Amino acid sequence: MDFPRLVTGQEMTQLDQRALREGGVTGTQLMERAGARVVEAIRERWEGLEDLEVVVVCGKGNNGGDGFVVGRLLCQAGVGVQVFLAAQRQAVQGDARHHLEKMEEAGLQALSLLGEGDLPAFEQALAGADLAVDALLGTGSRGAPRPEFHRIIERLGEAGRPVVAVDLPSGLEAGTGQVPGACVRAVLTVTFGLPKIGQLFYPGKSYCGTLVVADIGLPSPVPSPQAVYLISGEQIARLIPRRSPDAHKGSCGLVLVVAGSAGMTGAAALAADSALLAGAGKVILGAPASLQDILAVKLTEVMTRPLPEIRRHRCLSLRALGEVLPLLSGAQCLALGPGLGRHRETGELVRRLLGRVEIPVVLDADGLNAFAGQADRLIDSSAPLVLTPHLGEFARLAGMGVQEVQQDLVGAARHFATAHRLVLVLKGAPTLVALAEGRVLVNPTGNPGMATAGAGDVLTGLIAGLIAQGATPENAACAGVNVHGLAGDLARAGQGEWGMKAGDISRALPRALAEAAGRS
Repeated sequence: MDFPRLVTGQEMTQLDQRALREGGVTGTQLMERAGARVVEAIRERWEGLEDLEVVVVCGKGNNGGDGFVVGRLLCQAGVGVQVFLAAQRQAVQGDARHHLEKMEEAGLQALSLLGEGDLPAFEQALAGADLAVDALLGTGSRGAPRPEFHRIIERLGEAGRPVVAVDLPSGLEAGTGQVPGACVRAVLTVTFGLPKIGQLFYPGKSYCGTLVVADIGLPSPVPSPQAVYLISGEQIARLIPRRSPDAHKGSCGLVLVVAGSAGMTGAAALAADSALLAGAGKVILGAPASLQDILAVKLTEVMTRPLPEIRRHRCLSLRALGEVLPLLSGAQCLALGPGLGRHRETGELVRRLLGRVEIPVVLDADGLNAFAGQADRLIDSSAPLVLTPHLGEFARLAGMGVQEVQQDLVGAARHFATAHRLVLVLKGAPTLVALAEGRVLVNPTGNPGMATAGAGDVLTGLIAGLIAQGATPENAACAGVNVHGLAGDLARAGQGEWGMKAGDISRALPRALAEAAGRS
């Protein structure tokens, strides 16, 4: 899986330094390219530069240097530009100083924006502008912006003008997505070389607007087993199984779904149906015997098998193990957990079953809850595992608090996946896929409308269906989360976010798969 890297601000600095050492390029040239890419993005977004009035606010560092290039190039293109400098002129040094002087030579002066006395002129300029360019703070910024920057960021927000952020919005931490204080809310962010981790994670993502990744000639990062990657559509297309011309239902894989309990037949039905919609040739759903008639009505194309149950609770009993094991003989994947319930006997069934199965398993919902406080037992399974918890399920499984997980989602997911030698799909905004060797991949598709009961069951069936058709668990997890999010985006396009149900996402899977597969 050759996905593009996501980097921290520190990693980006290292790439800049490598470019200067090994790439035969100077810092002033990189700044010139960066500023030119921002101007190109403005031209494309506003369909030309004619008649625009632009305010550019710059800091004293490299981000400000990019801003000086933006100001000069806009001025030379005939745009009305005012540039403000939030520092003493003599504080601007190095490559940024070079471009400040070059801007001045072009006839454009940087207006002072040092203290509160300079704010009225800044506010007046913003009032007459069509847009503002934020080149105040760069990727090295940590913590809340200082009071003088806080005031500037506040004025940018109060002006109500669209803001274009240079590399990332000022106030956003590049490596985490955290916003510890005031932060620019951009409509467009032009980032250089590679996307930053903080631009994909909330709350930071919501401050970036449209993200444009601009090539300025930086080298590729050094490969690392601990790196973070972006799941891109172009690569996903290569991971989706293709059918041969002589395919038949037997060659497209069989998924066994073990799921359901009283009141939770919908979870079982969504998972089973989604496996079929993902392309699996056959799906068998094993569920408590008393629910057989309900599920047979819900599911026309899925084969259902009544399994022994705890009658009073109408959930699977331990005796079901003897009937599930023979069903596994012809299956390529087991989807285990949706709507099973948390009865202690059902939990023991899940744990014993996982000790006996050898085909890949997608473990979700109550299948995961069966291992809460006993996650080390997962290591003993000989089956390739894909776990699909949401944040609360993962916290219980890992023995952590939800807030503790949220402080370092990437680190927590990576540690669990490597320690337990499995694929972890940590569902959220964004969804992460952590692999056993340490890589973590971030999915960019999806929307808030998918925050609806049953959406996770659809993902479980989708991943299982892809595995049954021959995808590796790693590839199926990455393709599955991307296609799942794309299906949610297609559903939103058709009906909006508010009324979206899990079934809408499931029904959009064939279109999403076709769209994703057509990208290669």
